[in-house]
Amino acid sequence: MAGMMNCGRFMRHSIVLVLVLLFKAQYHNPSSSSSASSCSSSHSRSVPLDSFSNYPVSLSVKINGGVGEDDDDDDDEFGSLQYDYYRNSCPKAERIVRSTMQHIHRTKPYLIPAIIRLVFHDCFIQGCDASVLLDDDDYIDSEKEAPPNGSLKGFDVIETIKSKLEEACPRIVSCADILVLAARDSVALAGGPFYPLYTGRRDGSNSYADIATYELPSPYSDLSHTLNSFKAKGFDEREMVTLLGAHSIGEIHCEFFKNRLYNFSGTNEPDPSIEVEFLNLLKSKCSASSPSSTSGYTSHRTLSSTAFDSTFSNGSPSSSVEEPGITMDLEQPQSDFGITYYRNLLQGRGILYADQQLLEGEVTRYWIKEYALDSTLFHKHFALAMMKLSDLHILTPPMGNIRLNCSKVA
Repeated sequence: MAGMMNCGRFMRHSIVLVLVLLFKAQYHNPSSSSSASSCSSSHSRSVPLDSFSNYPVSLSVKINGGVGEDDDDDDDEFGSLQYDYYRNSCPKAERIVRSTMQHIHRTKPYLIPAIIRLVFHDCFIQGCDASVLLDDDDYIDSEKEAPPNGSLKGFDVIETIKSKLEEACPRIVSCADILVLAARDSVALAGGPFYPLYTGRRDGSNSYADIATYELPSPYSDLSHTLNSFKAKGFDEREMVTLLGAHSIGEIHCEFFKNRLYNFSGTNEPDPSIEVEFLNLLKSKCSASSPSSTSGYTSHRTLSSTAFDSTFSNGSPSSSVEEPGITMDLEQPQSDFGITYYRNLLQGRGILYADQQLLEGEVTRYWIKEYALDSTLFHKHFALAMMKLSDLHILTPPMGNIRLNCSKVA
């Protein structure tokens, strides 16, 4: 039902999503454009979408009206969000975001999954308002300080993009838009689908550490708790399974699954749902004597870094030595973004307890099987789910503001 409502919502706002199947040879560099489907209408226009996804699926969009055009827009839910919102005020905005993320992908690839995780942690708590980027001060209890966010990374990437945009067009592009655009480009660079996004979000002026502490999903949760977390944000079971496919990239540290290896539920035995060969692999990475987390919070760390280069010199690395862990992709090819994750779950090779719990539900198990067999279906659904996530409780004028620095309200 929620999935049908979501589709209806997009149709009501004059969006037509067209799945375009292309051969890899037809993909071109990010500076060029792929052709969108056309549909004759005296009041609508087709918008070509750039695509640099390594997987042959892209989404095209058809919109009515646009910035500076007269149209009967009673769209209260999306406010003033528009496709290509900055095309007049800052025409290079999305290009600047994209070129920066391409540089990150070449030089610091471990930050690609970090940005995807960062947008989830922002939008999941009070909407996509860049609240997760704010630093602690006398008036703000930063979400960065919440236990589930202790290992978040990529803040310096967003600040770098922001500084470039401030040079190009001061006080025009919001940090909230930067974050959702950077995450969209990160998905494509990781081998996932490229999807259209509305822009025109404003930044919030508060951060919500307490809410983040209790509402972000936990890696230790059973299926019912995870379902409730996503349902509270408007996502149904299929969308939840789809979004968790982002766990297919990056690295997770031993502290968040070691309890499954040696003393599951106080039994002094491993979790029986873990496949034996995989259990031995995990044990080889995580010794029984290493510290174990008891916080119960989500903390999916991305690949560790020893230091940032001069491009991100205004930030400091958390540590040059980090705890051991295991990559979530388990040697999957980039073109299999997400697919190996579902296949691993079916084989009892889920790393996190909450992930493996997805097999316990009839609906969630069905979608795991579907995605494990049909990568095209998963990429389409993942694009739609990320679009929905990116539009959660957005702020548009006259609400919100445009921050000069993404870590500060002023």
